[in-house]
Amino acid sequence: MSTHPTLEDITTVTCVGAGTIGGGWAAYFLARGFTVRVWDPSPVAGEKLSRLIDAAWPALSELDMVEGADKTAWSVHTDLAEAVAGTGFVQESAPEDLDLKRRLFADLDAVCESGVIIGSSTSGYTMTEMATEVTHAERFVVGHPFNPPYLIPLVEVVGGEKSSAEAVDWVADFYTRIGKSVIRMDREVPGFIANRLQEALWREALHMIDNGEATVEQIDRSITDGPGLRWPFHGPMLTFHLAGGEGGMAHMLDQFGPSLKSPWTRLIAPELTQKLRDDIVAGCVDASDPRTFVDLVTERDAGIVALRRLTGSGLAAAAEPADSATVPATAPGCDRDED
Repeated sequence: MSTHPTLEDITTVTCVGAGTIGGGWAAYFLARGFTVRVWDPSPVAGEKLSRLIDAAWPALSELDMVEGADKTAWSVHTDLAEAVAGTGFVQESAPEDLDLKRRLFADLDAVCESGVIIGSSTSGYTMTEMATEVTHAERFVVGHPFNPPYLIPLVEVVGGEKSSAEAVDWVADFYTRIGKSVIRMDREVPGFIANRLQEALWREALHMIDNGEATVEQIDRSITDGPGLRWPFHGPMLTFHLAGGEGGMAHMLDQFGPSLKSPWTRLIAPELTQKLRDDIVAGCVDASDPRTFVDLVTERDAGIVALRRLTGSGLAAAAEPADSATVPATAPGCDRDED
């Protein structure tokens, strides 16, 4: 018999960290009808979180995800035990500092009720290397989202060497139940799947800028006006499968396989010199002008909403949060901290 909370009975979740990722998770959980407790030691965490939720809500509304949800059903806490009291699930989104995560995991393990699972938003560390100072390593599982987590449906789920299969299954089911698109990885890989693919593209872009082969604007447009338009529908593998015509991937590999030996990419990262850094920063400023950061976020969110509506990505599950057998349609109220 499972010792973990029953999915249908969870009304409260805890977000550890109120930064961009943790705050994005908080907004998403609120939209799914949960009461959200947030732990963050920063004295301005509440102010930042309030602004993030306000910014995220219009996009969530466009996806028809907020009906019956209480946007104010959140509270910020500086006491970790208080933040996890009565919670059904914990989503950790602390900074990418291995020592910090190890200490934080130990603290969470000590204050969370037995059976409560802790999911980590880490973008690169494996659970095996993070959960080294905990007593109940079986309940720690990676749940790696993509920014912004209130809009991007993907979550990569994978356990560590000591994570129980039951806990990994539970986390995958939980994310799926609240409308996420879940990849349950078969084994630990540093950086997971999507980040490794994204990193390869990023490193080649750095090389091209460093060598004067392309500008920031040219690199971005090469994706947004090129293969990026195809990837939301089929991804890189099926895109290449179609490139083979009626012969599919087999014909594509037979015809273009030898080009893999051509020096088209350089996967070793270049040294991030001051010049390279400055060139990239300047290129981004030039490419975004006259749009402000807020303009870019609004533009990005509207585009993702439109693409998700067009492709139906993650919407089938996300469109059905309201029945009581899934998640609470209206979260119980909670006392909100003054900050």
